[in-house]
Amino acid sequence: MNVATLADDYARVINKSLEAKPADMVITTHVCRGNFRSTFIASGGYEPVAERLLGQCNYDGYFLEYDTERAGGFEPLRFLPKGKKIVVVGLITSKSGTLEKNEDVKRRLEEAAKFAPLEQLALSPQCGFASTEEGNVLTEEQQWAKMREVVELAEEVWGK
Repeated sequence: MNVATLADDYARVINKSLEAKPADMVITTHVCRGNFRSTFIASGGYEPVAERLLGQCNYDGYFLEYDTERAGGFEPLRFLPKGKKIVVVGLITSKSGTLEKNEDVKRRLEEAAKFAPLEQLALSPQCGFASTEEGNVLTEEQQWAKMREVVELAEEVWGK
């Protein structure tokens, strides 16, 4: 089976499973590249799956990792249909306690907005702070600082 056929099968199965969801239920997905003790397992951009994932799967939203170059560029966001679907761009790393520079995050949001409308974008950490009980190599206070950073940036970019 080739990759395109497999991706088509996944989209069909996902959409079939979402057919009976209540109208007021929001379904999102997170595309994870691994998150064990601040390491990762996969690299590569979204281009090979973006058209099916964003344009054909009936999710309401997507949490996509964009904290490092290993996630590729924002070009795949062009497949996000205009409308209500949201892409939450994970520009804030959860793998390190170092805070990102606000200007850098805003610049990257501007880059993403070249491919998808800003009103269909949101901001978050690129992944949870722990996929396993071992967690990542940052303190609880660093995690809270990251969350405050997300809120402050979101208010600056989208307003309250």
